[in-house]
Amino acid sequence: MKVGIIGANGYSGAELIRILKQHSEVEISFLGSHSTSGTLISEQYPHLMGITDNRLEEVNIDDLMESADIFFFATPSGVAKNMIHRFVEEGIPCIDLSGDHRLKDSNLYDKWYKYSPAPDNILQNSTYGLSELFREEIKHASLIANPGCYPTATLLGLAPLLKTNLIHLNSIIIDGKSGVTGAGRKASMSTHYCEVNENVKAYKLGNHQHIPEMEQVIQSFSGMDATITFTPHLVPMSRGILCTIYCDMKQTISTKEAIGLYNEFYQKEYFVRVRQENHLPATKEVYSSNFCDLGITVDERTNRIMIVSVIDNVMKGASGQAVQNMNIMNGWDEQTGLNITPVYP
Repeated sequence: MKVGIIGANGYSGAELIRILKQHSEVEISFLGSHSTSGTLISEQYPHLMGITDNRLEEVNIDDLMESADIFFFATPSGVAKNMIHRFVEEGIPCIDLSGDHRLKDSNLYDKWYKYSPAPDNILQNSTYGLSELFREEIKHASLIANPGCYPTATLLGLAPLLKTNLIHLNSIIIDGKSGVTGAGRKASMSTHYCEVNENVKAYKLGNHQHIPEMEQVIQSFSGMDATITFTPHLVPMSRGILCTIYCDMKQTISTKEAIGLYNEFYQKEYFVRVRQENHLPATKEVYSSNFCDLGITVDERTNRIMIVSVIDNVMKGASGQAVQNMNIMNGWDEQTGLNITPVYP
């Protein structure tokens, strides 16, 4: 199968190339970039020298329809929504790694992303691509809205509790910490080395664009509206997300019982690993992999459950999950191209 990547010069695009070059079912036929077109991808990313000699090309939609069988959009938010509908209308499957097609309510997209939304008929026919939770829908989808990195870590951490109705939804508090690659490759003051090194800072309190995405999925899982509290932080590392999630429980269970609940829920999921009691995951333990590792503790004194969820934000939080979704769409083994051992230390 021929694969095209639009926005191939960003971190997620480069990660897609790394994965797809070892994928047995595909070949990369198009790499698109507006800002660096005409250059070799290895000029932008020297670590790809000798691995791929693809040249970055200008994105001209009319010329692209015959160049690939499926397209990944690794573009900033506000870009894919202006193009993807053309591909969908031609029956070409697309996986959007941006936030342009995640929110079903177009008014929410306008409010949280500050852009005009995608066409409503396209939004309603997009499928939210959290692989472990929406596998059956993904199998039959033609447009995948790949989840955000924070929502991936958070929702995988919450799903067993939502399915069993064990928590008070309006008590959910998420403390998230992300490496700098989450901000993309474009330079900015907030990601300047001197601003990030030896520094941890919170940002977008109460107005992060992933909040409505998480609330939308929580509602779809539980059947009830929820208002969450989410505080993201930028930490001085390249990759990784760690979310610590706090929820008040409706009934009292032990840590051992909670871990048993998670083990049962994820028993068939290769990419979700549940830690034993008193063992909490760290970002280094999933580095460069498609795993999500979960640690669960119940504070019996406060009757509050705490979940620690870690992912590599560029892999499970973006490109790895996008390839996992492509595998599901095509009926391939989900581990194809993704059976990558984490890099440690």
